[in-house]
Amino acid sequence: MDRQERAVYLTFDDGPIPESTPFILQTLREFSIKATFFMVGDNVRKYPELYRQIVDEGHQVGNHTHNHISGFRHSLHDYAYNVEKANAYIHSHLFRPPHGWMRTVQYAWLSRKYKVVMWDLVTRDYSKWMTAQDIFDNVCRYARNGSIITFHDSLKAIDKLRWALPESLKWLKSQGYEFRIFE
Repeated sequence: MDRQERAVYLTFDDGPIPESTPFILQTLREFSIKATFFMVGDNVRKYPELYRQIVDEGHQVGNHTHNHISGFRHSLHDYAYNVEKANAYIHSHLFRPPHGWMRTVQYAWLSRKYKVVMWDLVTRDYSKWMTAQDIFDNVCRYARNGSIITFHDSLKAIDKLRWALPESLKWLKSQGYEFRIFE
């Protein structure tokens, strides 16, 4: 995003799920921050009340496919079908491919209808090799003007996020960053 503005874009992939979404929303409320949630359609189907809470609290939502499928493992037809199936629940003009990968033809098709949003800072909060301190250190080391920062609204990440997310938000605020959502 704009490198001239002292702003970052917080994003959360893979939710919503009851084990992590409420904590993330509570933390964002405490810091008065809005974020963009790239959600898996099947999770929205299973937990519509969490989806509604995210929207009602003023956060942006984006499509992350219906079943978190890889673009490289699926044909254009199957991938497009999965994205549209998710959008029946998510209702968004934003899309982020799982794992950050898709074929050129998939991108060409999707970019006609969706704004495709990638990132420049993946916290790696899902990795079993990373600690909460490592995640915080990644934010401190790599955040810069216009960064799109990706955390995960998932079981793999939540234990580390309980410390790393509030600490990261405190640090980002102390550095003078504003928080933006995608339009």
